[in-house]
Amino acid sequence: MRWRASGVVLALLAAVFGCTVWIAGQHDEPAPAGVQRLGPEAGEPVAIYLRRAGASLPAGHSARWALVQLDSYLTPERAAELSRGVRISKVVLRVPLPRLQTALITRDLPGQRPVAELAGAQRSAAIERLAASRAAPDSRHAAVAAAEAAQLKQGCACVLALLVFGDGDALHLVAKRPDARVVQAALPDTSVEDLAIAPLLPEQSDIAGPVPDDGPIPVALRR
Repeated sequence: MRWRASGVVLALLAAVFGCTVWIAGQHDEPAPAGVQRLGPEAGEPVAIYLRRAGASLPAGHSARWALVQLDSYLTPERAAELSRGVRISKVVLRVPLPRLQTALITRDLPGQRPVAELAGAQRSAAIERLAASRAAPDSRHAAVAAAEAAQLKQGCACVLALLVFGDGDALHLVAKRPDARVVQAALPDTSVEDLAIAPLLPEQSDIAGPVPDDGPIPVALRR
């Protein structure tokens, strides 16, 4: 997999098993020059971002890349249903463990068989998080990664965001469906290589900032 810093919002992410992985709340570097960020800026009030993102949707048949952000974490089946009429290009996964910073994992998808591709992304992410648990620097990080792996393997509601391609009419339809919090479209003629993805988390309702990391590891998932 060839590394390109412009493909994601963070320049220091680790590419593992074809995934890009970073930890929610630990990094928030600005996008490189010439790269458009889809998602809120660090510290941006959520209400302001939602208005800004909603106003980005084009009208009619103008086709754009867009980031679909969710009211809640979705299963692969529900995420595929939400994306009807547009093509999924990337998925961002996160296991929502209460008050724990967990990994955000991106996967490129062909966009031909959404349910199967999203489910496959979760299975491979489970393998990656299990490997991360074995290489973790301490027992807490190991336990969190193992908990993530267990949830992903079980087919959890762990879809956080979708990067899609579609025309204005289709993007407006997606934005109106249940489960869609907001859809932010890229500027015209922006290539996917020039997009930085920094999705809003469903639990972020005030400020787009770091998430807490003071919760206990779920007892049932401790190693």
